[in-house]
Amino acid sequence: MPTRKKSVISKASPHTIKKFELIEEYIKSWAQKLMLQESCNGLIYIDCMCNSGIYTDDSGKTVEGSPVRVANVLLDVARTYTDKAVHLYFNDIDKARVDELKKHLPQDERNYRIVTSVGDANELLTTIGSQLSQTGHLHYFLLYDPYDASIDWKALLPFFLHWGEVMINHMVIDPVRAITSAKRQVTKDKYANTYLEDFERLVPFGSDKEAYEARVEQIIKSLKGNRRYYVAAFPFYNTQNSHMYNLIHCTSNREGFKLYKKCAWKVFGAQSSTKNSPDYGQFRFDENGFITTDTDASCFHVRDIAKYLQEHFKGRQMVPLSELWELLDDHPIFPSEGYRNDIKKELVATYGARQEQIYRVEINKKETVINFSK
Repeated sequence: MPTRKKSVISKASPHTIKKFELIEEYIKSWAQKLMLQESCNGLIYIDCMCNSGIYTDDSGKTVEGSPVRVANVLLDVARTYTDKAVHLYFNDIDKARVDELKKHLPQDERNYRIVTSVGDANELLTTIGSQLSQTGHLHYFLLYDPYDASIDWKALLPFFLHWGEVMINHMVIDPVRAITSAKRQVTKDKYANTYLEDFERLVPFGSDKEAYEARVEQIIKSLKGNRRYYVAAFPFYNTQNSHMYNLIHCTSNREGFKLYKKCAWKVFGAQSSTKNSPDYGQFRFDENGFITTDTDASCFHVRDIAKYLQEHFKGRQMVPLSELWELLDDHPIFPSEGYRNDIKKELVATYGARQEQIYRVEINKKETVINFSK
């Protein structure tokens, strides 16, 4: 009996589609911001495990994956900035997937080029990584989205050491579900290599997802060296509210860090994950008689940003709005842009903050300040 040919078009669950949307939204914003800079001669986008670029959703409808979405977004960018180059590299270990992807990609243009290849992702990155010092004023973005939940940090190292951005899918559900039952040596080696730790020392992590997240954060911190580095990780949940993976954005550029947070909250619908979490908590009164809500750290809302600001600035008067936004700039999850009016309304309505305008003689203009309750 002939074996059934495996389809190269995978099914995309709702959280996977949200991942596509976030990558697309960020690349669109990232590219526009960079191309406006005179020092930027162009962009390089690398997806080393690209799949076929086409999926079907739960209803059977065709859905474009991130390679096709990004290719179209960057084609528009190339047509807008005709004096700057845009290069895209798509690779997959499965030739049939790459062949399918090619059917859905735009054609090359004068300043826009797509290169596809078939091979091992980490071998490709090792080759590209050795050439990064030659890229000059081309800014790169690497998407590392593995099928088997493994991460090859050695292949990624050059991308952390040069100017650019790296986005990693950390499939935290994999060790949470399987590490204690791992029997095959190849599986044990996968976990040891991904978390750069002896397998026996990882087993006690068990189903503690925070332990795996902390270990990945430690690894990234060690790889970046002494440079200032910004890392933002957003969790993706399935329709049963199980935590599947984190999409981790790594950059030495503060503006890129701020932009990723803004894009994530926009795609998730004014919250910090795909979790089905209502935009209200259990209301209660704090020690000062003000209404407050419990916080779900796996899915923050605007009210949680306001709560954070209230706790930080509690009792302070005449705080310039710019000071609020600067505090949020460095927060690992909360965005400083996109929800400013909503945050101010929440501070007033829930915490009794007062907003007023004052005249600043030294800058010869009015400035909005916030008076925080005690």
